[in-house]
Amino acid sequence: MKNRPFRERMGFALEGIRTGWRREASFRTQTMLAGCALLALLVLRPAPIWWGLVAVTCALVLALELLNSAMEAVIDLLHPGIHPSIKIAKDMLAGAVLTISAAALVVGVAMVVATGPAFLAEIGL
Repeated sequence: MKNRPFRERMGFALEGIRTGWRREASFRTQTMLAGCALLALLVLRPAPIWWGLVAVTCALVLALELLNSAMEAVIDLLHPGIHPSIKIAKDMLAGAVLTISAAALVVGVAMVVATGPAFLAEIGL
C-alpha cells in the first residue's frame, strides 16, 4: 500500500473528504461556516494576511473534524461497547474540534473589528 502514485493518493484523500461530507453533519456544518467566512472575506476585502489567517483556521477546523470522525470510526469498530476510557477519548477529540473552532471564531471577530470601520466608511456609513 505504500508508495502509490500521487494521483492515486490524491484520490484517497478526496474520497475521505467526500465520505466526511456524506456521513458527518458536523463536517457539513463546518464547511458551510467556512463558506460564510469566505463570503465575509469577499465583502470586507481585508488585507491579505486576514485571508491567510481565515484560510488556515478554516482548514484546521475541517481537518480536525475529519480526524475526529476517523478516530471515532476506528474506536467504534475496535470497541463498540460503552467504556469510560472510550468516552474520555471521544470527548477529548470533540474538545480538540471545539478548541480550534473557538480560535477560528476569534480570528473572524478580530478580522471584522480590524476591517469593519474601513468597510463602513467605504460604503458611506
